Amino acid sequence: MIGRLRGSIAHRDGETVVIDVAGVGYVVAVTPRTLTDLPSLGEDAVLHTHLHVREDQLAFYGFLTTEERDLFQLLLGVSGVGPKVALAISATLSPADLHRAVLQGDTAALTIVPGIGKRSADKLMLELQAKLDAFSETSPSSGPMSDARAALENLGYAPDEIRGVLGSLSADLPVEDLVKRSLQELGKNRS
Repeated sequence: MIGRLRGSIAHRDGETVVIDVAGVGYVVAVTPRTLTDLPSLGEDAVLHTHLHVREDQLAFYGFLTTEERDLFQLLLGVSGVGPKVALAISATLSPADLHRAVLQGDTAALTIVPGIGKRSADKLMLELQAKLDAFSETSPSSGPMSDARAALENLGYAPDEIRGVLGSLSADLPVEDLVKRSLQELGKNRS
């Protein structure tokens, strides 16, 4: 598997970019946000990639961060989600926005993705809740939400309880405030 490409930008259009790596041009599908953040033609760039293999096609999908790529790969593991839908979700929602939507059970956030209706969003939400819990356990924790989740887990709270409480709080709060407010809310729920 090829996990990263480094080379100069040889061509770009609305959906793909061609990266010249030692004289070989790799066509890589990217989100509009990634395309905007890439440097100009002829300049060097690094894309974290996923190589999708089908019997009739090899296709690269590129991302600026490993977090975006890992989330794309996680989305591919959801039944009914192929590379085009996973890329559409990645283009519409940042990893943080998707995590927040899943934590809050916000299916409406998924319905803004082109090609995903209410029924598909409900199904995706169910599968993503389980997958993101597992993903969070295996990925390095970063950010206040992850740290607060870990603190609450260490205190013995169940993932469902934690998801319900953290989903109602702002991700911009410091870890201490997230944990304090979560414990207050969890205390009310147990009374």
